[in-house]
Amino acid sequence: MDDNTVPEIQRTNLANVVLLLKSLGIHDLVNFDFMDPPPAEALLRALEQLYALGALNDKGELTKLGRRMAEFPLDPMLSKALLASEEYKVSEEVASICAMVSIGSSVFYRPKDKAVHAENAHRAFSRGNVGDHIQLLNVYQGWAESDFSSQFCFENYVQLRSMKRARDIREQLVNLMERVEIELVSDSENHDAIKKSIAAGFFYHCARLQRDGSYRTIKNPTAVAIHPGSSLSKEVLPRWVIYHELVLTSKEFMRTVSEIKPEWLVEIAPHYYSKKDIADEGKKMPKGKGRSAVG
Repeated sequence: MDDNTVPEIQRTNLANVVLLLKSLGIHDLVNFDFMDPPPAEALLRALEQLYALGALNDKGELTKLGRRMAEFPLDPMLSKALLASEEYKVSEEVASICAMVSIGSSVFYRPKDKAVHAENAHRAFSRGNVGDHIQLLNVYQGWAESDFSSQFCFENYVQLRSMKRARDIREQLVNLMERVEIELVSDSENHDAIKKSIAAGFFYHCARLQRDGSYRTIKNPTAVAIHPGSSLSKEVLPRWVIYHELVLTSKEFMRTVSEIKPEWLVEIAPHYYSKKDIADEGKKMPKGKGRSAVG
C-alpha cells in the first residue's frame, strides 16, 4: 500500500471535471493551478471524449450541447444520453436509467438460502433478453407502480436503500431537465429508442463478439468480457454491445451491458465510427455464440 492515497483526480476519468471547468470559463487546463495536478494524458483523454460527445468544438470551446450537459452533475456520457432521449421521445425512461446506474451500489441481492428464488425474481425483470439498462428500468418502474413500497423490494430481492437513492437522484435530474427545457415524454415499450439514447452517450464504450466467444472493444481494441452478474451473460451472447463501465478483477468485465445494432453507431456518431468499423468480416461465430441484434 502507498503511504499516501493517490488523490482521486489523479486516478479517475476527468471528463466531468474538464466540462465543469470549461463551463466556468477556465480554458487553459494545462496551466490551471490544480491542488494535485492530474496526468496530462488523462486531461487529453477527457478533452478527446468531450469532443467526441459534441460538448467541445475543434477549438476546445464549449458548444451549446456542452453547456446543457454541464448542467447535470453526471458523467458527461450519461448527460449526453439524457439529452439524446429528448430526440428519441423517451426522456422519462432514460432519466430512470441514469438514476439507477448512478446509485453506485448493487440493486439486487441474493440470500444464500433463497438464491434460486432471487435469481428467478431478478430474471423476470430482463425477460425477453432486453439487457441490463432496460432491466434496471423495469425494476424502477415496477417499484414506482407499487407506490414505492418496501414490500415490492422484499418480494423481488431488491435493495430498498438503493432504490430510495435512485428515486432521489431521479427527482433531481427531472428538475434539471426542466431547467434545460428537456420535454418529459414516455414510451417505455420502445426499447430501441431507449437503447439508442444510451448509445448516444456510450458509443465510446462499445464491444464486439469475437470468434472465440470473448469481446473486443472497437476503438483501442482491448479484450473484455460480460460481467457474470449481467442478465446477458446467461443468454446467447449478442454480437454488439455497449456497456456502462469496465471493472477489473480476474479480467476486464463490462458492467451494465445492452445489445445494440451496429448501424446505430454510424447513425449516432458518424464522426467517430465509419461503416468500415462495423463491417462484418463474414466470420462464422462458434456454435451457440453470437446472435444478430434483435429488431
